[in-house]
Amino acid sequence: MGAGVTQNAGMPRRGRGRRRAVPMAEINVTPFVDVMLVLLIIFMVAAPLMTVGVPVDLPESAARSLPTPEEEPLTITLTGEGTVAIQTTEVPTEELIPRLRAIAEERESPQIYLRADGGVPYARVMEVMGALNAGGFDRIGLVTESGGPRFGAEE
Repeated sequence: MGAGVTQNAGMPRRGRGRRRAVPMAEINVTPFVDVMLVLLIIFMVAAPLMTVGVPVDLPESAARSLPTPEEEPLTITLTGEGTVAIQTTEVPTEELIPRLRAIAEERESPQIYLRADGGVPYARVMEVMGALNAGGFDRIGLVTESGGPRFGAEE
C-alpha cells in the first residue's frame, strides 16, 4: 500500500557492488478507490433513510408547490389509523391545539402543513383543519404528491 522500494529499478548493473535501493515513483491507488466505493454505497443507502416524518400514503394533486420556507415547516400528520402527530410526535387530539400554540410561540413562520393519508375520510381532515382554524392558525397548507389528475386544466 502506498510507495515502495525496488531493487535496481531498471538500471543496468555495473560492477560487483551492491545494488542501490531506488524509491518507486508509483502510488497504489486501488485501496483508496475501494474505500471511496464503500463510502459511496453507504451514503447511497443512508440518504433515503434521512427523511423525517410519519409514513403516510399522500393523495396526488395537480396543484403547484408552495415556496420552500427558510425554517423547517411545522407539519401535522393524520395517519391511516386515525392518529394525529406533530412533526413525528404522536399527540392526542385534545392536546393538539395547546401544543401547537406553545410551539408556534417559538417559531417565526405561522405556516402549518397538514399531511393526511389518502385513506383518511375527508370529514376527519376538515375536522382537524377546523380545529386548527378555531385555534388561531389560519395559514394551513395541504401536502399532496405531485402528478395527480388535471381535470381539463391546461399545462
